[in-house]
Amino acid sequence: MHPLDVVKTRFQIQRCATDPNSYKSLGDSFRTIFRREGLFGFYKGVLPPILAETPKRAVKQPSTMSYARHIIKTEGLGLQGLNKGFTATLGRHGVFNMVYFGFYYNVKNIIPVNKDPTLEFLRKFGIGLLSGTIASVINIPFDVAKSRIQGPQPVPGQIKYRTCFKTMATVYQEEGFLALYKGLLPKIMRLGPGGAVMLLVYEYTYSWLQKNW
Repeated sequence: MHPLDVVKTRFQIQRCATDPNSYKSLGDSFRTIFRREGLFGFYKGVLPPILAETPKRAVKQPSTMSYARHIIKTEGLGLQGLNKGFTATLGRHGVFNMVYFGFYYNVKNIIPVNKDPTLEFLRKFGIGLLSGTIASVINIPFDVAKSRIQGPQPVPGQIKYRTCFKTMATVYQEEGFLALYKGLLPKIMRLGPGGAVMLLVYEYTYSWLQKNW
């Protein structure tokens, strides 16, 4: 799933068709990253997600801990340093989880339980998939804002994207409404099935523990 996250972030930080990092399509982005950076280009920043959630976003693009140390040394630990984009990250996770879990448990209680194990599995998987997809669609403007705040600024040395909602407004004014949804397809491809799998693991693990403990 991490390659999709890398592609999503690359889409979100590109500002226009003339941007040197611009990708024409999802397929073009995969081909370009592979051609320029090799297979490991899809796994840049894979260590921070394993270690922690908040600081990982500041080190997603280049290498991991060495770059984190560089950020701390040059910019500090504050909201303009390693925790840059903190409020956008809170908004992204807060909105996603509110919609994701809220939709899943409300819809799950509406659709009748199926006695057939296979159909019941598909019922839960389908609701989980839809939950992850809808949550991704609703929260992606926060994701775009986070990527712009943490990513390279248009003019080196000048900070254009500072706060979450101001960044959203700037992107909307300069690039249009759809720019707030850049990277939506790879995000859905990652968090739709991923969200379904996570809820299924929870559901069946919880059920097993209830029966055996």
